[in-house]
Amino acid sequence: MIKQLQIGDLTARFPVIQGGMGVGVSLSGLAGAVAAQGGIGIISTAQIGYREPDYQVNPHTANLRAVKKEIRRAKELAAGGIVGVNIMVATKGYEDYVKAAVEAGADLIISGAGLPVTLPEAASGVRREDGESRQAKLSPIVSSVKSANVIMKYWMKKYNYLPDLVVIEGPLAGGHLGFDRKQLEDIEGMHYEEEVMRILETVKAFGRAGNREIPVVMAGGVYTGAEARKWLDMGLDGVQMATRFVTTVECDAHLAFKQAYINAEKEDIVLVKSPVGMPGRAIRNAFLERTAKGPVPHGRCHGCIKTCKPQETPYCITEALVNAVKGDVDNGLLFCGSNAYRAQRIETTADIFAELASAFE
Repeated sequence: MIKQLQIGDLTARFPVIQGGMGVGVSLSGLAGAVAAQGGIGIISTAQIGYREPDYQVNPHTANLRAVKKEIRRAKELAAGGIVGVNIMVATKGYEDYVKAAVEAGADLIISGAGLPVTLPEAASGVRREDGESRQAKLSPIVSSVKSANVIMKYWMKKYNYLPDLVVIEGPLAGGHLGFDRKQLEDIEGMHYEEEVMRILETVKAFGRAGNREIPVVMAGGVYTGAEARKWLDMGLDGVQMATRFVTTVECDAHLAFKQAYINAEKEDIVLVKSPVGMPGRAIRNAFLERTAKGPVPHGRCHGCIKTCKPQETPYCITEALVNAVKGDVDNGLLFCGSNAYRAQRIETTADIFAELASAFE
């Protein structure tokens, strides 16, 4: 029997969350398909409105409109399944995105790229547009015992609120990473499984003290059902998988973006320094070779990240990610997880869940 993932009154048939991938890689198409299969589909809100007609003029308004459009469409595709969003704390206007997601009926909000200290406040008192009383479940992303302790203590002290879910994101994940470069260059030496077990016990202890169950899922480096099963056997409640879902028919990225994963070799997966100031993981391509030689000219600011200084940035990360998701891979940043090179073909979400079911049973 397949273990379900229970988050409060939400029940996923599979203990699998599809990780949020921006810009535009995980929108309603992918999230809705995953939710329909019994997993939890996640939409990334990062520059989500890049296809809106007024995006270049007013990106913030376009993004908030797109958040609602994508959630509504994903819910239709999900056929009753669970649809959530991933909202980066580093996003300009962070609280506005939280409110828009709640209003549109998101079942779950996962938040990282910084400590989501204001998430409970931003989500509280916001009415859903469909009139339902159910509130979105809230989940921080943590990478250490220290960050888990800080966020849970803060939420309890300030809001009397414990997380509904905790996502542990390890050093093998894709996109921006919550570790320094030195750590990422010696992942084996981090003995990260030990840290995962410490985080798990810390979260469960908070849950016991609050007389509630807080599920914990592992993210980063999970590509197959067997790898997911390992974490379940170690006591985690589920896993988050992102890279595996990129090379699906339903993924919202351009076919050329998916093909770049299929074409990649292991040595093509590299660490990069993002303009945001955090290390990241991406596929080596012509764009990265160009950035290594000096700054890449860019257009107007899209107001994406709080810490970005447009006059000083070596390249515009929004432009780079939009180019990539649209298929202009030679002029785009191809964020990926450590397992991107393992992709061999385009498959469907149904194919993936069939493989997961076999491993879980």
